[in-house]
Amino acid sequence: MTTERIPQQETDPEELKTRPWARNYPEGVRQHVDYPLMPVTGLLDEAVRTHPDNAAMIFMGARTTYRQLGERVARLATYLGRLGVKKGDRVCIMLPNLPQFVVSYYAVLRLGATVAAANPMYVERELEYLLNDSGAKVMIVLDLFYPRVKKVREKVALDHVIVTSIADALKFPLNLLYPIKAKREGHAVEVDWGPTVHRWKEALAAPPDPPRVEVDPRRDVAVLQYTGGTTGVPKAAMLSHYNMVVNALQTAEWVPTSERGMERCLTVLPLFHSYGMTTAMNFPVAGAHTMILLPRWVTKDVLETIEKTKPTLFPGAPTMYVGINNYPEVKKYNLSSIKACISGSAPLPVEVQEQFEALTGGKLVEGYGLSESSPVTHCNPIYGKRVVGSIGLPFPDTDCCILDLETGERQLPAGEVGELAIRGPQVMLGYWNRPEETRATLKDGWLRTGDVARMDEDGFFYIVDRKKDLIIAGGYNIYPREVEEVLYTHPKVKEAAVIGVPDPYRGETVKAFIVLKEGEQATEEEIINYCRQQMAAYKVPRLVEFRSELPKTIVGKVLRRLLVEEEKQKQQKSQPEG
Repeated sequence: MTTERIPQQETDPEELKTRPWARNYPEGVRQHVDYPLMPVTGLLDEAVRTHPDNAAMIFMGARTTYRQLGERVARLATYLGRLGVKKGDRVCIMLPNLPQFVVSYYAVLRLGATVAAANPMYVERELEYLLNDSGAKVMIVLDLFYPRVKKVREKVALDHVIVTSIADALKFPLNLLYPIKAKREGHAVEVDWGPTVHRWKEALAAPPDPPRVEVDPRRDVAVLQYTGGTTGVPKAAMLSHYNMVVNALQTAEWVPTSERGMERCLTVLPLFHSYGMTTAMNFPVAGAHTMILLPRWVTKDVLETIEKTKPTLFPGAPTMYVGINNYPEVKKYNLSSIKACISGSAPLPVEVQEQFEALTGGKLVEGYGLSESSPVTHCNPIYGKRVVGSIGLPFPDTDCCILDLETGERQLPAGEVGELAIRGPQVMLGYWNRPEETRATLKDGWLRTGDVARMDEDGFFYIVDRKKDLIIAGGYNIYPREVEEVLYTHPKVKEAAVIGVPDPYRGETVKAFIVLKEGEQATEEEIINYCRQQMAAYKVPRLVEFRSELPKTIVGKVLRRLLVEEEKQKQQKSQPEG
C-alpha cells in the first residue's frame, strides 16, 4: 500500500540566526546541528559499538547490556523475517514499558518495516480499528492482552501473533515464580499456541542474522503514531526514520550537561506514544545511556525506584510531578540523583515546578510537542533563561510562526495571538492514507498545530489554548488554560480542568472541575470568589464540580473533550421528553 508523503521542509540555518529566540539560546546548545542521515537502528548500532557493556535497560533488577540488546534485536528481526515481514510492512506492538518493547521496536525497524504501536488500554473496538487502518500483518503482544487480540482476530488481517509475558523480562528466580503467582492470583491467561501464535522465547532463539535492508531515512516510515482524542476517528502521523533520529538528537542537544554513556533515564512515560518513544527510549539509546523501565505509574513504586536506581533524567508529564509532590511520605525518599526533567503533554503549573525542584534539587522545565512532530518542538532552557508559563524556545533547526486565526495566511508580529505553525526536520511526512487531512495540516511547508499561541519579543512561545477548546461566553473569548492556571494557584487545588457548557443567555458559560489536595475541603462559592479576585468577571467559572480524579490520557493529558461529552449527556437527560 502506498500513501502520499510530503517531504520535510529544511530550515535555513542562516535564516534561523535572525529569529528573536536565537539571542536567548542557552549556553552549550547549538541552534543548528548536522544530523546523520541514517535509520533509527543506527542509534542502537552506535551505542553497541561504543558502549557494549553499558546497561541499556534495567527492569526489576534485570540488567541488559547494549551488546545483549543488539543481539536480541537481531534475533527477533531474523524471526520476523521468517514470518514474512519485509520492508514497508506494518507490525503492531501492544506492550507496556518492558524490555520486550525496546527489542521489538528496533527489530521491526531493522527490517525496514513500520511500527504501529497500540495503547495497551485499547478495548477491542479501538484495537480492531488500528489493526485494520494500519494493515498490520504481525502483532507482538503481552499475554495479559491476548484475549482482546483473540476476539478481533477474525476481523483483521493479522498473519501472525507473537506473545510474551512479564516473566520473559525477569531474572532468575523471579521468572519462575511469576507464572506461579499469576496463576494463584487468577491473572494467568490461556494462549492458543499454534502455527500463527508464537512464543517470545521461540522468537529469540533464532540466529542473530536478519536480512540486510536498505532504508531511505527521509522517505521510509518508521512509526505510525496514532493521535488520540475522544471524538472522531484516530489518524496516524507518518514519522520517518529521519524524523525520529533528529528529534532524539535535538533532545540530546537540549541537555548539554549529559555525558555519553553516563546518564540514567527513568522510562515511565509510555513507549507506545511518541513522547516516551523519543525522550525516554531513542534519546537514551542515542547517548548510550541506561533506561530504567517501569511498566506503569504507581507513585510509591516510582519513588522507590528513584531512590534505588538513581536516575539522572526524568522526562514526564505534569500529573507525574504532581503525584510525587503530593505523596504524603515523599520526604522519606532520596530523590537527589535527578538532574533534569522535561515536562510535556499538558501545561506545567509554576507551583508544581517549584515544589518539585525544591524536593529533588534538579531542574524541571516545560516543553511542547505534538504527535505530528515526533513530538518535541519547544522547550524552556534547562540551564539558562526560562519563562514561567511559556513552552520555551524552538528546538534546534525548528522554525515557528504565529498565523492569523481568520485566514491562516498572515504571519503575526510578537505579542499577537494566532495559530502556532512549525517547520523543521522532525515534522511528519503526512497522515497515513489521509491525503486531504495531510494537505490541510501541512500547508506551504508549515505544520498547522491547531494550537492558539503567541510569541514574545525574546522569542519565547506561549500556548493560549486549543482552537477547538475556545469558550465564547457573552461574546467574549475565554481560553480554558488561562482559567486553569489561576485555579492551580489556589492552595487547596491539586488539579483543575475548565470547559464551556451551554448557557441559554451567554451561549456558553465556564465550568471548572476540581480535584482537591488530600485532606482538603472547599466549597463552590470559595473557588468562585477566589477566581473573582484573580481575573476579569467574564472569565470566572459560574459552575464548579469537585471530583476525586480527572479523565486523562495515558500520558497524563486531561481529556477536556470527555468532560464536554459528559456535560452534553447530562443536559440531554435533564430535558423533558416531547
